[in-house]
Amino acid sequence: MSANPPSVRRRAFMDTSAFFAISNARDVQHPVARAIVNHLRRENWKLSTSNFIVAETHALLLARAGRHVAATTLAEIDRGDITIIRVSEADEQRAREIIPQYDDKDFSLTDATSFAVMERLHITHAFAFDHHYTQFGMTLISPAQEQ
Repeated sequence: MSANPPSVRRRAFMDTSAFFAISNARDVQHPVARAIVNHLRRENWKLSTSNFIVAETHALLLARAGRHVAATTLAEIDRGDITIIRVSEADEQRAREIIPQYDDKDFSLTDATSFAVMERLHITHAFAFDHHYTQFGMTLISPAQEQ
């Protein structure tokens, strides 16, 4: 029997900013996002997101990249291996506590629900290009982690 414990599959929460950067080839973060997602796949990370993030991603892509990109991205999310976590009533309540607790930050309700979901699931890493995650104490997955 091996003395080493079995490896634990690392988990990350995927934010709208990451979906947008991957989906929109004109986004300045597109090459970095592609490199990160490829790294996460190679390293067998488990990716999760929330239904709020999916809705926000679709709306953002619809407004900035057009209907085709928005619809294609939505279909890719549905076909992919990303776990979509439903924001619960308790998550939403926790989000409503987070916002006034950090009154010096401009967290949106979607940001705060993401933090609540991450807390509930004990996910500490975010695939995001949004500094709000670090302001809340989460670790952003960056290109430097690819090494």
